[in-house]
Amino acid sequence: MSDYVIELKEANIYQDKTLILSDVNLQIHKGQFLYLVGQTGSGKSSLLKTLYADLPLKEGTGKVAGFKLNKLKSGKVPFLRRKLGIVFQDFQLLPDRTVRQNMLFVMEATGWSKKQEMADRTAVLLEQVGLIDKMDKMPHELSGGEQQRVAIARALINGPEIILADEPTGNLDAETSEKIIHLLSDISMSGTAILMATHDQSLMEKFKSKTITCHDGKVTME
Repeated sequence: MSDYVIELKEANIYQDKTLILSDVNLQIHKGQFLYLVGQTGSGKSSLLKTLYADLPLKEGTGKVAGFKLNKLKSGKVPFLRRKLGIVFQDFQLLPDRTVRQNMLFVMEATGWSKKQEMADRTAVLLEQVGLIDKMDKMPHELSGGEQQRVAIARALINGPEIILADEPTGNLDAETSEKIIHLLSDISMSGTAILMATHDQSLMEKFKSKTITCHDGKVTME
């Protein structure tokens, strides 16, 4: 049995009818931490969107968390996304709800129903990201780094096999960015793979890891 949480073979990635990346071959193991780099427009976002089935995989084969992307029916997409955690640059917290309510909203949307289990899971995850004392704060009462840590806690709700992080430190200062990298690194050591798109060369030099590069319509790993 393969221990890959992501595997693409001879995959061609399109935006509508435009070929963005061709002949993509990619394997990511459980618990691996990788950077995803490339200039703006190189296909990083298209690759991530294909992995979480926002873009269909039309050519080649792909498997993410046990789901075959090239045979994935639209009704199965929510089940795939329960196996993934997705973290964005702009946090995407609901501004009119507390930290706790942001967590509960995602739980309810993904099938949680027992209030005590939901409360326990929320407390465990907010403790993990160091925000247990902020659970009743509104997003605007938190710093950018704290908001991103809430977003990471939210991404961990369903025990994902992989977190796809799209420029998670893009809106943060250097010191806060390092704290986010430490947190993501700790999460990968516990068995959840991390694929992090970034432009931050200084961060990559300080915290070295394998790198996937999108360039000239191709994907390479170093």
